[in-house]
Amino acid sequence: MLTQEKQQRNWKPIIKQFEAVVGKNGVVQRREELITYECDGLTSYRQRPAVVVLPRTTEQVAQVVKICDRHSVPFIARGSGTGLSGGALPVEDCVLIVTSLMRQILKVDLENQQVVVQPGVINSWVTQTVSGAGFYYAPDPSSQIICSIGGNVAENSGGVHCLKYGVTTNHVLGLKLVLPDGSIVDVGGQIPEMPGYDLTGLFVGSEGTLGIATEITLRILKSAESICVLLADFTSIEAAGASVSDIISAGIIPGGMEIMDNLSINAVEDVVATNCYPRDATAILLVEIDGLAVEVAENKQRIAEICKNNGARNITIASDPEQRLKLWKGRKAAFAAAGHLSPDYYVQDGVIPRTQLPYVLGEIEALSQKYGYRIANVFHAGDGNLHPLILYDNSIPGELEKVEEVGGKILKLCVQVGGSISGEHGIGAEKRCYMPEMFTAADLETMQWVRQALNPKGLANPGKIFPTPRTCGEAAKALGEIAKKFEEVERF
Repeated sequence: MLTQEKQQRNWKPIIKQFEAVVGKNGVVQRREELITYECDGLTSYRQRPAVVVLPRTTEQVAQVVKICDRHSVPFIARGSGTGLSGGALPVEDCVLIVTSLMRQILKVDLENQQVVVQPGVINSWVTQTVSGAGFYYAPDPSSQIICSIGGNVAENSGGVHCLKYGVTTNHVLGLKLVLPDGSIVDVGGQIPEMPGYDLTGLFVGSEGTLGIATEITLRILKSAESICVLLADFTSIEAAGASVSDIISAGIIPGGMEIMDNLSINAVEDVVATNCYPRDATAILLVEIDGLAVEVAENKQRIAEICKNNGARNITIASDPEQRLKLWKGRKAAFAAAGHLSPDYYVQDGVIPRTQLPYVLGEIEALSQKYGYRIANVFHAGDGNLHPLILYDNSIPGELEKVEEVGGKILKLCVQVGGSISGEHGIGAEKRCYMPEMFTAADLETMQWVRQALNPKGLANPGKIFPTPRTCGEAAKALGEIAKKFEEVERF
């Protein structure tokens, strides 16, 4: 049986081979040290890897992957471990390939507005590197001071400023990849459009199931002439949502638009103490606009008028860089602040059409009342990317299962109104059971063909994205024969 084979695996010679590639200090094998790597940002699910390997170069990654391929050992790539869908969750008897030591910015080309980085480079470092020359890197997840570019590429991460400029895939020009057999290939390039299949687009968001990115060519943007942030507070979250729709309908595309509800507002003020967010507001709307000075000056007045027409009580306008940063500081700290409201929280990542905001938020509130869990709402309002945080206590037996049920209902609700089960966190291990809610059996089979073509042995991040009979009973029934066809791939 498979389990017996795993238990009989002799790790000593395999570890020796890893050490020959990365040195003894590049291999973590002591049980107590492996605890650090047993989960990513989704801490509800844990599995200790058998071994952790820390390469520093593309060639080292390729050699490590070849060893895994030779011994049929499943491997999982991990960056900073900030992912929220269990994308870097180890599986039993696996090797974790951690890219956190691959932190070099290899090339800065300001003339062509691009930089080349290793996957362990932290997101905010890219902007810090080029800001002095008047450039920046647009995708900015809330965790940007700790999340890595490699992880951003794997999950196709977004951020508060992606309404206008797009998510990670819109800013990746090219990739150097190590495929699951250890081959090194280059896809994309230094220009936006390349002939042939869009393999760069295919790889971004593939969550480590098609290989590991070891060099990433990123597009950087010229900083705007003028930037302004508006904060409007409302007595109803519906009024804030209506303002979002009206702003877009007016032909204004802000850099970002974010909504926070009263629970989130007070959590942030308790922790960060910005003194910018009115504690009695039912909701606040943050809007950032950028562009030419004359354009920004006109649009900020139009946005303020739209918000007032929808019942905004007060509007704060900030153009000074420090004041702008202060207004955003609370939103960036919202997830961390939620940790002070409850021993644990479970965050979801659904997407809905903007017009469905009032209805979906009302349904989330109904779920909160029905199940008895407080739910804090913080979300990218401009593109309808919701991040409801369900507050609970994991020390109480059975609570996690109930919270997962609530989270599942929210995801299904998003699909029902024409949305998606993920906007930027990925599917990972957490949401794979809900893929049949969005995709037909034929859709999923097509995706599996791609995975099989590049990852035929199923060694690269097994058990992620797609439902399997062992983990998703309901989804497995929906998949029927397709699930059976790919069962051997999922079992390595």
